Amino acid sequence: MKKYITEFIGTFFLVLTIGCTVIPGAAGVIAPLAIGSALMVMIYAGGHISGGHYNPAVTLAVWLRGRCDTKDVIPYIISQIGAAIVAAAVVGILYGAPKSTMVFESSAMTKVMLAEFLFTFALAYVVLNSATAKSNANNSFYGLAIGFTVMTGAFAVGGISGGAFNPAVAVGAAMMKLVQFNQIWMHVVAEFAAGLAAAVIFRLNNPDDK
Repeated sequence: MKKYITEFIGTFFLVLTIGCTVIPGAAGVIAPLAIGSALMVMIYAGGHISGGHYNPAVTLAVWLRGRCDTKDVIPYIISQIGAAIVAAAVVGILYGAPKSTMVFESSAMTKVMLAEFLFTFALAYVVLNSATAKSNANNSFYGLAIGFTVMTGAFAVGGISGGAFNPAVAVGAAMMKLVQFNQIWMHVVAEFAAGLAAAVIFRLNNPDDK
């Protein structure tokens, strides 16, 4: 149970930070920096308990890599999505809904899915190599590396796809009316595909790292 609580707390503060920085849009607030930092500190706080996934796509990648028990996969994802929903509700109390919702035109679907795939792949790839590889065991930089990957992606393609890189974040963003519910499938499909791809590449590059 402690692992699921940890996944809930970490995902909650990640989504809460997204809503509290993006919706107000206050001058001087650099949302990608705050979001990447929130992920980093939550990983350092809970990584030793649950692995600090806070992301269903990362859970998929870590499970395929062999570092997450099968019995934990569904409870992890439930904890993550549940946390995103609760965080979105809290943001609604604090700030309400945004003045405008990000709408993806059908012509932009390929761009959105490509952006989400690439940086979710980068995120899962960094997680696997910095937090699960034998050669990097017991390192102290993995949280920083993972948080900076999300920050980089948010800066790079946030204006194209919203920069979720995380199915739970996509659900939370829809709850907060940052994106439309009927369009989050683009995020979810691309992000899970990216987690799968990252796990495959890790296994190809590290055949002896079981």
